[in-house]
Amino acid sequence: MYLCITGFLPDNFEDSSLKYELDIKSEFESKVMEILGWESLEAEADGELPLNDQQTRQIASAIKESLPDNLDLFIGVVA
Repeated sequence: MYLCITGFLPDNFEDSSLKYELDIKSEFESKVMEILGWESLEAEADGELPLNDQQTRQIASAIKESLPDNLDLFIGVVA
């Protein structure tokens, strides 16, 4: 199991196709889970959750990678 961030155009666009995808490296999983308040991947393996701006900034800092700010971002657990 691993964490995956996905990005889509905001709702006011008709295009609902995936525009961004990032698999979180295992070395960053615990920090990202701490930011989200998650205790385990297994407990959160039920779909994707939206990321707010603060979470997005914190996760980008934790994983040392920039995340797009023009997309609606979500995070989920992939089995």
